[in-house]
Amino acid sequence: MQDELLRSLVWTDYRLAVLIAVIIPLILLIWAFVQKVDSMIRLLIIYWRVASLLAITVYIFIAGMPIGFIAGWLARILIPIALWFWVDVNEDIQDQPQRPLKLALTSWRWAITIYCLLGALASIPALSCAFLAGPIKTPLCQAWIEPPLLFKQYFHHDAKPGFLGFLGMTGLVIYVFYLSYFVLIRLGKQGRSAMEQ
Repeated sequence: MQDELLRSLVWTDYRLAVLIAVIIPLILLIWAFVQKVDSMIRLLIIYWRVASLLAITVYIFIAGMPIGFIAGWLARILIPIALWFWVDVNEDIQDQPQRPLKLALTSWRWAITIYCLLGALASIPALSCAFLAGPIKTPLCQAWIEPPLLFKQYFHHDAKPGFLGFLGMTGLVIYVFYLSYFVLIRLGKQGRSAMEQ
């Protein structure tokens, strides 16, 4: 019974992630492009760069690699930081006239921030899965891997899990390199201004 509840919660989490982390920001980005609101476009592009760690995590999970638990947890921490960190973007968005796009973007920022932070707290027990030796077999760990395996069936039916895991790990290496470059070099030069993004 407890395993079924866990699986149900994990599947709900993945469904919410598709809605809140993929569909809504994609609609907002298109809407901001149509309305030509540069600050919102800039914020959403920054969001997509940071949120790409969620997609990387899915590919790592397809191969059953334990590091996916750390990557997924970090994505939930980095997304809210990326959405609220930039002083110039926040000021530009705040200065925008009240209209539906501003309301939708602000509502989404709060929703995904709360979703990510609650998700990060709720997934702390699953972090132990990152440090297991051998294949991931426990019910707690398996529950988090099931949705990515369904994703593989729909979108990469003929691909080998090892190859998709290789793509995920390559993406993770590039992501870590870019994040390190940003934190160690660019952040010191540009501070909390997103103008150079």
